[in-house]
Amino acid sequence: MTQYFKKSDSLFTITEKYPETISLFVSKGFPQMEDKKMRALFGKSISLENALKMKKINVDNFTELLNEIISQKENSADISLNENAADGSDLKIAGLLPCPVRIPLVESLDSFLDDYHKRSNIKVVYELQAASMGTDWLLDDIRKAKNENDLADIYLSAGFDLFFDKELIGKFKDEDVFEDFTGLKKYNTIFDNDSIDLKDPKRHYSMIAVVPAIFLVNKDELGDREVPKTWADILKPEFDKSVSLPVSDFDLFNAMLLHLHQKFGEEGVAALGRSLLESMHPAQMIKSEKKKNDKPAITIMPYFFTKMVFEGSSLIAVWPEDGAIISPIFMLSKSSRKEQLKPITDLFLSTEVAEILAHKGLFPSIIPGIDNKIPEKNKFMWLGWDYIYSRDIGALIKKLDTIFVDSIKEG
Repeated sequence: MTQYFKKSDSLFTITEKYPETISLFVSKGFPQMEDKKMRALFGKSISLENALKMKKINVDNFTELLNEIISQKENSADISLNENAADGSDLKIAGLLPCPVRIPLVESLDSFLDDYHKRSNIKVVYELQAASMGTDWLLDDIRKAKNENDLADIYLSAGFDLFFDKELIGKFKDEDVFEDFTGLKKYNTIFDNDSIDLKDPKRHYSMIAVVPAIFLVNKDELGDREVPKTWADILKPEFDKSVSLPVSDFDLFNAMLLHLHQKFGEEGVAALGRSLLESMHPAQMIKSEKKKNDKPAITIMPYFFTKMVFEGSSLIAVWPEDGAIISPIFMLSKSSRKEQLKPITDLFLSTEVAEILAHKGLFPSIIPGIDNKIPEKNKFMWLGWDYIYSRDIGALIKKLDTIFVDSIKEG
């Protein structure tokens, strides 16, 4: 990964050169960086490394996030999918990648595609945005698609928002436009202890990894309440207005709504709404213990962000005993282009990519033999394909979101 700055650089030096990083510094407990004069006064007086140590923030992991933000800005002039359509390309890849792994995944893809073009004379273009950019840009292209020729040949994305709306990708899936031709008979053994089957029985969707949601508990804010161990605990009245939720992280949040609905019904979704203290980005959640008022007792976040918790902090990570809710990272591949696409889908299911996902992002890979670096006792909570195929998931997400919002208003 490109390093845009040194840890010894001052906060002022970094933010002057890369102003897109200011919001992250502010969210991490450096409000001085929002004001131009204070940014110069305070920012020039302290290095990045010393500032993070002062706030008990993991230096290496915060540096990764900064580099990702800068890289997104540097590469914001990427060719759009619509522009690529006219450049004589043979294959197109589009989608969203989790922020912590986007850069190394794109670097691996670039290296592979250069070689693939030399071997096959097939030109491949792609647009793989950070998940934080949202799906709107991609949905616009899908809405305009009249037939499969207007679609990308491979789509990648986490969660259920993009691929399960019957009015969008769903209508093409029902026409068997996409096929799982990865050929995997069995998934990583880390998923065996839950008796869950992640493999799509209809062979439309491929899965490459999952994003687990866990609890981050502030021991100082619990009071006489016990540390929550299960999702049922989170929904208890004693935690009303005590939980910070990743509402802006649509992939993970909607996965939470669906899983809690499956296990606890609509009342479970309403209880989640009553538990909400505030919505935070995961990077903000880590620094929530520094707030003076309204500190959440619990935050729910992707497992990756627990790497930023500093040893000795009042925050402890809790993996739910009934399983971490997962937002799968799906891949859709056109069956009509199987021969040309198979080498590319093999890359996404390779050891190289699996280790990037599992080790850099803490996103457990489904590839057999990969060490996901997660204790075997840790379980996962999975919707199940029967639940998915028996419902209009796109419509259900909208309904559950309404129940969630209404319960907040009532509370």
